[in-house]
This record gives sequence, C-alpha cells and structure tokens, in this order.
Amino acid sequence: MPDTDHLVPPAPSRRGPRKGVRAVAAAGVVLALAAGGCYAAGFGPFARGDDGPDPAAMKQARAFLADWAAGRLPSAAGRTTSPGTAQKVLQSFTAGLDIDKPRLTAAEDAREAEDGTLAVPFTAKMPITGLGTWTYESELPLREQEDGDWKVDWRLSLVHPRLSDAEKFRLEREETTPPRVTDRHGTSVADGSYPSVTPLLGRLAGGDGGGPRGTVELVDRATGETVRTEASFGKEPDPATADEPVRTTLDATWQAAAEKALGRADGKNAALVALRVDNGEILALANSPSAGFNRAASGTYAPGSTWKIVTSSALLLKGAVKPDDVVDCPKYLTVGKEFHNVETSEFPGATFRKDFTESCNTAFISLRGKLDEGELGEVARRYFGVGQEWHIGIPTYDGSVPVPKDETEKAASMIGQGRIQANPLIMASVTATAVSGEFHQPSITAGNEDGTRTEPLPDEVVTRLRELMRATVTDGTAHVLADLPGEIGAKTGTAEVSDDQDNNGWMVAHRGNVAVAVVVEEGVTGGGSAGPILHSLLSAVPEDPS
Repeated sequence: MPDTDHLVPPAPSRRGPRKGVRAVAAAGVVLALAAGGCYAAGFGPFARGDDGPDPAAMKQARAFLADWAAGRLPSAAGRTTSPGTAQKVLQSFTAGLDIDKPRLTAAEDAREAEDGTLAVPFTAKMPITGLGTWTYESELPLREQEDGDWKVDWRLSLVHPRLSDAEKFRLEREETTPPRVTDRHGTSVADGSYPSVTPLLGRLAGGDGGGPRGTVELVDRATGETVRTEASFGKEPDPATADEPVRTTLDATWQAAAEKALGRADGKNAALVALRVDNGEILALANSPSAGFNRAASGTYAPGSTWKIVTSSALLLKGAVKPDDVVDCPKYLTVGKEFHNVETSEFPGATFRKDFTESCNTAFISLRGKLDEGELGEVARRYFGVGQEWHIGIPTYDGSVPVPKDETEKAASMIGQGRIQANPLIMASVTATAVSGEFHQPSITAGNEDGTRTEPLPDEVVTRLRELMRATVTDGTAHVLADLPGEIGAKTGTAEVSDDQDNNGWMVAHRGNVAVAVVVEEGVTGGGSAGPILHSLLSAVPEDPS
C-alpha cells in the first residue's frame, strides 16, 4: 500500500498582523462546486470588523476544498503556498487510502489563529471504496500574501490533524467471504450477473455484520507500527444469521434491464435508479462503470431541468402560475449573467405548459420573483424530503438546496443549477413524489430507520404535475418515449458543469407504479443521451412490477 503523503514538513510561513482574536460567523457550504463572486482583498483576516473575515480569504478556502473534493488536485495545490508538495500529498492520500469522491464541508465559524492565519474548520467525509465513509474534522489555514492575495498555508495537518512527518495513515482490509444477496423474489443477485450490485454487497450486509471489513491505521513512519486505529468498517458476523442471505428490494428482471440499458451510454459515466412509487422500494440501481463509485445514490450533480418538477411544485403550491398562463420564453435573459435555452430556442407567447414541455430556462427564471429566497429549498425539503437524512440500506447523498446568495444564483436555482445538488436516487424519488403526492423514503433493504418528516402535496398540484409530465412525452422534449406503451410522463434535463466540459444529460420518467431517473455525464442533452437509456429500460420490463 503506498504512503499517504511524502516526508516533507510544513513550509515556514510569514506571520501576519493580529487583528483581534475572536470567533466569527462564516457561511457553511457543501463543497461540490466552488462558490462564485469576486471580492476586494482586505487587510488581514478580519478586515471587515464585525462583519466577519475577509471574503477573499473565505472564497479561497472554499475554492481549495471544492477543487480537492472534485479531484482537481493541480488546481487545489495551486491555491497553496507549496503547490508541488501539496499536489503530491493530496494525490498520495487519496490513492493510498482508496478514497473516491470526498465531500468537504466548511464549518459555520472561522477564527484567527495564533500564527496570524485565518483558520477555517471543515468536515471531511472520505468514502473508502468498498468499506464506508471515514469522517473527521480538520482546519484550513489561510494566509495573506505580500500582494494582498490569500493562499492556503500548506502543512500536512490540514489534510488530517494527525498526519505529520512522523506519522502517516495505512489502509488495512480484512479478507471476508462475500455475502449471499437476493432480490425481492429470492433470486440471487450476487453471482456476478448484475455487476452494479457487486460493489454494494458489503454495504448491504452491513446491518447483519457480514461483508467487507477494514481499518484506517495511524502508523509510525520509521517503524511501521500502529499508533492507533483511526476508523473501523464492518462488524463481525452474527453466527445466528451468518448463513442467511440478505434480501433486497431489487427485482432481478429490472436490474438486468438497467445494466443492459446503461450500455447505451457510449462509454460515458452514467447511473440509473428505478423505484416503486407507492413505497419507495428500489427495483434497480445501476452504474456505468459498474465498479467503484456509486454515482446512482452517492453522486453529487446539478439536476438541471429535471429540477423544474420541484420549481413547478413551488409555483403551483402558492398559486403563482397556472398551466395556461402566458410566460414568454425568449432566447436570452440576463440576471447578473446571461442565461439561455438549449440551442438558444425561443417560444414567444408561450404558456407555462409549453415552457415546461420544451424546458424553457428563461421562462422559469423570469418567475423567480414569485418565490421567496429560501422557498425552493423549503418546498424540496418539506414535500420531497430532499436534504433530510435518508437511511435506505446503503450510504447515500441526500441532496442540498442552499438559500441563494444573490439574484444570479436564485435564477440558476430555478432551473436546477447553482449550488443545488442531487443524483438519480433523489430525482427518481422526486418524480415518484410528484406523481403520487406523497414522499416515501427510498429503500434497498427492509427495516431501515426513517427519520424523515414530510407533508403530502395537494391533489390539485399532483394532477397538474402529472399533466405537465405527460405533455412532455406527447408534445415535448421527452418525445423519445412516446412510442412506448403506458401513460408515461417525463422530464428532460441538461445541466451545465463547467466551461471545459460538455453538459450532463438527464431524464426522469414514471409509468404505472415505477419512477426512473438517469444521468449521463457529458451527455450534452437529456433527450439525446439519457432518453435512449430510459427507452431501453422501459422496453424490456413489464409496465408494472410484481
């Protein structure tokens, strides 16, 4: 197992002027994306007095963590006082511990440290492939440079408080026998015929004590001896239940069809979730590639225009718009920056129904004044369970809908961009809730804790959402599904990622008692990339699961 860093002590740093030590409030942000906005540099970490630390310093801290979380290690290292060393350490730490897709969250406070740096605490959630998530707290030091810019004052301890030139971390895995896992009907899904299930086996069995086990050890660099066990994963199996298979909610027919359908992703990273509308039970969960990171349930993506289901719900709930209301759809709309529609389409004099079925960004953005600043997030949480803590039987990311920090971000949030984060599991659940009116915590095993608290959507809102989604198939951007049997409703989505990456493609749909969500990374459009995958799945399965 490779070392988790290199033997380089922290570089000496310039001691800046003290400005008065005190705790201050700072925005807590889940760092899946770097926050935008530009600020003038101040003089020292607390240049703004009672308003808190220098925004330029906080922006640099958030950007560093965002780059680290996204795997942009050269960019993250470039934000430090020692780029070469930082990049080597971050890469070694990630690879040596089999860490995939870290999630880094800034705390709600910052302080001026004794050495003159601005110390920004953060929580690190490090998913270790096949074992679980290692969670710990650390602190990010920011130092003002001679030119007034801010940089992360590089030191090993910012990666983890116990990482040093004397001690490092080592991952140790225990050899275990893979558990037996069946679908809802008792058919084995652990024989390799369902490749997306294989990486989940240990986590599915975790509640019964089976599956993979391992530890993260802090070891002495010189002797290799263990100093302490930092994290443990898995439990010893219960002899009374060790021979019993783990029964899941999966359906072997649906799972096989989902695995096959993702073959239409043309080699791109993609994920799919299908679940029952009436109770949230997951029928299929598939990833491409099938090994490694579980994009379907733990991915963090901007949901793009599939999020317009939630936005429409918020607007309909307060009577802010009706399907036949005219909401013009121009090519462009400027709200701090220029927003446009896919292929810069326009529909003058369009109704809200047309805006939904053609996925008109500018029309939805023009309605932003109808919603209060935090209203979209409140609707997502209260009615759709997004952002609450889910317990489905395997680790998940349960979504985030932050209050917009400005009018531009509010405009972006109306169309599922900005800092809104979701994944196929969340969007399949959103779809199920929209067409049934009631949120059911998704599940892949039975007996999971459910601490979610939601309210049902009014019947009138549900009826209109179903009509809008059905019209999107018959007359709109989800027409690729129109030839399939059943009363299918759907919504497409195209989500911007960055200036140097193609858009992600999304599609969600429901038919009978099933809701499905698909994302294709860099798929360009939802109809063109996710659409054929969803069509393949629904063509191969019965209209309703047994």
